Amino acid sequence: MNRFFKLLILVLFTNSAYAMANAEVAAQDSNEVIKLNKQAYDNRLTSPDQTVAFANKALAIAEKAGYDKGIGEAYRVRGIGNYYLNQASAAIHDYLQALESFAKIKDLRNEAKVYNNIGNLYLDNNYANSLEYLKKSLAIAQKLNDKQLMGASYLNIGNVYYRKKSFYQALTYYDKGNSIFQSIKDTVNIIQALQNRGVIYFNLNEYEKAEKLLLAANKAAKEMDLNKPVASTNLTLASLYIAQGRFDDAEKIVKEGQAYSKAVKDEKLESDYNYTTYQLEAKRKNYARALTYLQLIFRQDSTIYTSNESTQISMLQEQFKQQAKQRENELTIQRQQNDRIKFWAVTVVAGLLMVVIVLLVSNVKRKTVTNNKLTELNEEVSRQKDNLDRVNHHLEEIIDERTKDLQIKNKKLSEYSSYLSHQIRGPIATLRGLMNLEKEGLVDEKECINMMDKCVSDIDQKIIEMSDMLNDTTKSVF
Repeated sequence: MNRFFKLLILVLFTNSAYAMANAEVAAQDSNEVIKLNKQAYDNRLTSPDQTVAFANKALAIAEKAGYDKGIGEAYRVRGIGNYYLNQASAAIHDYLQALESFAKIKDLRNEAKVYNNIGNLYLDNNYANSLEYLKKSLAIAQKLNDKQLMGASYLNIGNVYYRKKSFYQALTYYDKGNSIFQSIKDTVNIIQALQNRGVIYFNLNEYEKAEKLLLAANKAAKEMDLNKPVASTNLTLASLYIAQGRFDDAEKIVKEGQAYSKAVKDEKLESDYNYTTYQLEAKRKNYARALTYLQLIFRQDSTIYTSNESTQISMLQEQFKQQAKQRENELTIQRQQNDRIKFWAVTVVAGLLMVVIVLLVSNVKRKTVTNNKLTELNEEVSRQKDNLDRVNHHLEEIIDERTKDLQIKNKKLSEYSSYLSHQIRGPIATLRGLMNLEKEGLVDEKECINMMDKCVSDIDQKIIEMSDMLNDTTKSVF
């Protein structure tokens, strides 16, 4: 029984250690995913292709770790990168995948962010769909009191009204967004608000206000190395300078803007710059150059292009919905199977618990009997201990006597040793002297032998005396 409990504890401890190790690895993976997603998002206005690259790395790690929130954010940020690269189909695919991931973990705030992104995606081809998603995002942001998301929704709704040429309504939303971003000190979106308001004032022919706002946005964007805002701001500034007849200023700002649009690899912006250059050359009456740029930007009718793009996005959405419905059905079946498995698992666990309880009760009874026996043994041990204590006491007395006797003998031995050393040293010294005299031939050999014999006899006598003294403790050395 004890072995069973030890094995159970070992299994629990091993599982706990394994779980802790897995938790630590998961935490490291989550931190790496968060870091990569942030890097991807921060590059959206500078290098959208880097945004896609970092998001792909984050997605791979998040999927391997099963980190749902990281998966959703990686899809969302990659969608933003594809949006800035004018890859609408890839962007909507990523956004819908992000929505699925966030809905799975009931992350309402991030769902609202994705609605905002989808609203932006529809901005150029379907105003009704764009407003639907943006207002859905705004409603969630207001419910959560998320200032940053509310400000972003206001700016994007303003963009819809701007494209519908409802300039004053657009300006109202831009002002709301700007007010929020000023309060939370969101520098990037403050730049966007400056640019948007500048565009509105340009369309309202209030050129002085427009130029002031656009130059402020341009300066701030350059200070933060935000290539996309610089390029798009310069585009409006160029149109403003053309309208004012400031052609040299327009040419200068166009060249700068083209360099920034190439840096972010935005083909649409580059095409817009070609069109602005065409307008500039036409105003200058350089008709040959104007025609060159007009041929450069020639393409299919824009209405057909935007219609096809909108249809493609809608088809992707519908396809995604069908896939989502199919996955939901599969999940329902899987849940039913899991419920059955859980039922039988609970039944088995309950049975095992009953067995464990019976074993525990039996074990308690056995322990009671064992404890009684141990009590009796303890009493017997106590009695034996008392006897041992008495014996030990007697032994201690004997040991004390023996110790005293040994101390006396040790003292005697020390005295005998000193005495023997003193008594034997003389005859030995004589022997050495005789040996040296004999070597030098200063003494007769026979006489030397007699004298050496006498010395040996003296040493032997001293040893005999020493032996007698050791055997007779009553004799004194001196």
